[in-house]
Amino acid sequence: MSHMTTAPEDTAVAVPDADRRVGATRTLGGLRTAVPGLALCAIATAAAFVLARLLGGTSPMLIAILLGAVLANLVPPPATFEPGIAVASRRLLRIGVALLGLQLLLPAVLALGWGTLAVVVAVVVGGIAGTLAIGKLLGLDWPQRILIACSFSICGAAAAAAIDGVVSARKKDLVTTVALVVVFGTAMIPLLPAAASLLGLDPEQGGMWAGAAIHEVAQVVAAGGTLDTAAAAGGGVLAIAVTVKLARVALLAPVSAWVAVAARRRSDAPVSAQRPPIVPLFLVGFMACVAVRTTGILGPNALDFARTIQTLLLTAAMFALGTGVRIAVLRGLGWRPIVLAASATALVTGISFAGVLIVG
Repeated sequence: MSHMTTAPEDTAVAVPDADRRVGATRTLGGLRTAVPGLALCAIATAAAFVLARLLGGTSPMLIAILLGAVLANLVPPPATFEPGIAVASRRLLRIGVALLGLQLLLPAVLALGWGTLAVVVAVVVGGIAGTLAIGKLLGLDWPQRILIACSFSICGAAAAAAIDGVVSARKKDLVTTVALVVVFGTAMIPLLPAAASLLGLDPEQGGMWAGAAIHEVAQVVAAGGTLDTAAAAGGGVLAIAVTVKLARVALLAPVSAWVAVAARRRSDAPVSAQRPPIVPLFLVGFMACVAVRTTGILGPNALDFARTIQTLLLTAAMFALGTGVRIAVLRGLGWRPIVLAASATALVTGISFAGVLIVG
């Protein structure tokens, strides 16, 4: 009898131990399979930083996605690199988005004034609503429309990653959106400062327009720097452009929550066995980082270190996403996503320009 009573107890102890060992083995196996792809992303990140320095201020994130696209089309990485590239394109991207919150100082955003903040809200709300409407007329499905609408209206690839986290869009749609953000946002870096000069905007208006219209934070920095140099403003115009841009970034979390609710209510939105949460963990991290920055407990050195880590992670993620930009895939996109991206750019630029004129 003693043997019969102790056997189940021994078994009950042994099974969880076995489960833990199996789980640990799977985790280690997953890490090992990710090493080649992550190493490739690390090498590409280092190369992007070197090229950015040589090219005088070009964003390493933009260079990284171009490197990924070139590599994918000339020498596609073997299958052994795919697990690590997938980790970089999703997990590292989302950690980078969370750390982006450390750049957002709420008092500085509120100091812009209610007029400028109203322009920011108009750009985000009007840009998303208008792009969704145009995309529907073009016959594009809702996931692709919402990815393009939010990324072009809020903060480029970071917004695309956030929205992808709540709608479970196809990888093809995410890669396409990021590629379009790079193309149209990069084109705006020289075009918007030139247009601001031709239209007779003063330096502060030009900085506000750049921050309200251009897609990526890095692209805003590049355009704002051009405006600042032309005006000999000693960094003042650049600060305005970046602060206005970060005000758009501040709307990322509430917009993502709204998209999650909308996705659950739509019959044509992607449905999976386990629906993503309304506010994903990395967006909770983003808001936590905003709160930490607002407290002022982090000194300049800590903020600089966090900014460097964020840039490294996002650069690696951009390279990983760039490897999905295949010419063969882009050829199969058709003209509709390109037209929608161009329309979204024109819409956001137009709304922001009108707002700049009104606010003065």
